[in-house]
Amino acid sequence: MNLAEIQTTQATTSSNNPSAINIEELRKLCLDCGADDVGFIAIDRIELNNDREDIMLAFPRTRTLIGFVSRMLPDNIRTPLRSIANVEFHSSGDRVEHIARTILHRLAEKGVRGVYPSMGFPMEMDRYPGKIWTVSHKLVAEAAGLGRMGIHRNIIHPKFGNFVLLGSIFIEAEVTEQSQPIDFNPCLQCKLCVAACPVGAIGINGSFDFGACMNHNYKEFMGGFQSYVETIVDATSGKALRNEVTDSEHGSWWQSLSFGANYKAAYCLAVCPAGEDVIGPYLKDKGAFKQSTLKPLADKVENIYVVKNSDAEAHVIKRFPNKSIRNVANAIRPNSVEKFLMGLQLVFNRHQANGIDAVYHFRFSGAEERDATISIRGKTLKVEDGLVGKADLTVNADARTWIGFLRQEKNLVWALLTRKLRLNGDPRLLAKFGKCFPA
Repeated sequence: MNLAEIQTTQATTSSNNPSAINIEELRKLCLDCGADDVGFIAIDRIELNNDREDIMLAFPRTRTLIGFVSRMLPDNIRTPLRSIANVEFHSSGDRVEHIARTILHRLAEKGVRGVYPSMGFPMEMDRYPGKIWTVSHKLVAEAAGLGRMGIHRNIIHPKFGNFVLLGSIFIEAEVTEQSQPIDFNPCLQCKLCVAACPVGAIGINGSFDFGACMNHNYKEFMGGFQSYVETIVDATSGKALRNEVTDSEHGSWWQSLSFGANYKAAYCLAVCPAGEDVIGPYLKDKGAFKQSTLKPLADKVENIYVVKNSDAEAHVIKRFPNKSIRNVANAIRPNSVEKFLMGLQLVFNRHQANGIDAVYHFRFSGAEERDATISIRGKTLKVEDGLVGKADLTVNADARTWIGFLRQEKNLVWALLTRKLRLNGDPRLLAKFGKCFPA
């Protein structure tokens, strides 16, 4: 049975349930509560496969998810002054959660229970750096017909463009009819987001460097905060700390900690012209549109936070000589073999892998016993469970020692001398492997 058949079956099942909520009444209720658009999907939709367990943990009675969007003000996002953009993100985020709460109050009056997860933060940080979110609002929005992801990995609503924030609600009732994904992608493939991204996270071929985006745009979230604290702890004096962190950087951290974490860029959203309500100026004069939206962001003199010897650093040097490079540690640091293997795709630097064609077998022992095959060829990465094919290099490692090495807490030479790490094959391939994942 294909996706369309599954969704048709689910929709028919719901419509035959006399206790199901009428879809038009629920839509009107949600719009009256402030949502700008809304859709509905059943808990057993295949788009929720990765999140279903967490959804049911949060609210075991869940039968339907309500996905909705709340519009943002495009000009606030497009200004080169990030304080104004972040005010809009924070205000819109608060509005999303207010809308969700209002909807649930109205439903409670009708005897329908439910819960709503956070639009962004707080999340389940005890799982960090693993899956800290309860539900992917983007996947819910796509399934509920509220838009599609563009090459910048943001939802583009067909009318409002990517100037929306997303919310989800879990309710115990079924609905008479489910929403379906829209049959086109509003993304124009104009590549303005590619040109705007200061760290080159969005590839012209559609690739995405999550680590580069995380290290700069999300610097004052999660892993970046840990690095900041460690910098303070490691400083030998106030003067030494000032040599590492400027007064403006301290001020930025204070601002994020006091008023909500601030994005450093989000330029991909700012320049996106897609969406019926926002596409007019782009279609009228593409050159003028680029001058008014892209150029101020590209010309802005600012710090760009990148890992040393990374693709992102090379991108800044080549494309934005007016911007200042600030080297940081990678914000994504695994604390287990499982997280190491899960995170490889997120921190892989494809251009650093140029010319590498090798298969690596990793055999972990000790606290975590795990075999994995990692292949690097054609600037692409593949991670597989078990030992697949013939290895060019086999790495036998004590799990805790390997993770300590990745977190720069263990010395590689010590690991080799104590046999906590053993190599079978050309040891130079390990250095090439490390080059693809600069820390």
